[in-house]
Amino acid sequence: MAYHYNSILDFSKTVLGLSGLSTHSLLAVAEGVCEASLRGVDSHGIRLLPHYIDSALSGRKNGNPDYRVSETYPGAISVDADNAFGLAAGRFALEQGILRAEKYGMCAVSVKNSSHPGAMASTALFAAREGYLCFGFTNADALVLSSNGTRPFFGTNPICFAAPRDKEEPFCVDMAISKTPWNRVLLHKANNEVLPEGLVADSEGNETLDPNSAASLFPIGDYKGFALAAMVEVLCGVIAGEPFGRDIPAMYKASMSKGRRLAQFYIVIKPDISLSLKDYLKHMTAFTEAVRSEPSASGKPVMVPNDPQIATAADRLESGIPIDPVTLKALREIAEKYEIDFPEPVSVS
Repeated sequence: MAYHYNSILDFSKTVLGLSGLSTHSLLAVAEGVCEASLRGVDSHGIRLLPHYIDSALSGRKNGNPDYRVSETYPGAISVDADNAFGLAAGRFALEQGILRAEKYGMCAVSVKNSSHPGAMASTALFAAREGYLCFGFTNADALVLSSNGTRPFFGTNPICFAAPRDKEEPFCVDMAISKTPWNRVLLHKANNEVLPEGLVADSEGNETLDPNSAASLFPIGDYKGFALAAMVEVLCGVIAGEPFGRDIPAMYKASMSKGRRLAQFYIVIKPDISLSLKDYLKHMTAFTEAVRSEPSASGKPVMVPNDPQIATAADRLESGIPIDPVTLKALREIAEKYEIDFPEPVSVS
């Protein structure tokens, strides 16, 4: 079944507030997971809400953090997130980074003592919509099969970049360094679906199509994906002085009463460092249109990154956000627990 975006967003805000999250935290988390679902990134969307609520109630995450900002250089700061929700910590980090980028042209922000940040695009797009270019990175628990190895060492360690455009949604690249995110494996498991070929390995490092047997993910480009994961780990866990690689507690298997001390890293840049803002936007429009006008193969258009997500968002605003049966059952149980109404599904004409 499918549900209207605004109704799911309102429901998420309500239950997160009742779970003890501050206004800043609940807005960042609710908007982050709901926008991910709206854009078609279901693996990091509303299906995470039950886990996030459990995290707040169990002590895994701090819904009302006391952020501490330290400034080593004018254009580089560190944020101790006080075990905040990753989406909330990321938004706070960008709010602080934007203040300094406005003055110095750019700012790097290292975030320590954080947690799972959902889809990185949900955070980076916040900065792009405010008119800033933004790089975003996070580390994660060991899930990606090491190049020439028999077990995972690095996490999916996503890389994200967003840039503002004129009169349309920002340009955005958001990708894990694995061929698929782990949450997508869990989504296939929830839907009792066989995985596509070449995505995951079992406990012995052999390829499997069974999501129940999946123990690690294959990296993109073999050693190149492994190298990108290592780069992200240096920017995140190493710079922040936090756990890295196999020392990071697993998202679903570690104790729910303790924080995971994940790290994030952002670079916020004003777009007028070389051109005027007007000329930057004009050049960005020309770039976007040039890519989209490239000759297509078999009638499939050449797209700029984020084009598929923009199209999905437009469609789901009309037709609703689909929710898988397992997630739907969990959300209804949450509604019953808090004695609040669960939204009605989109009517099918």
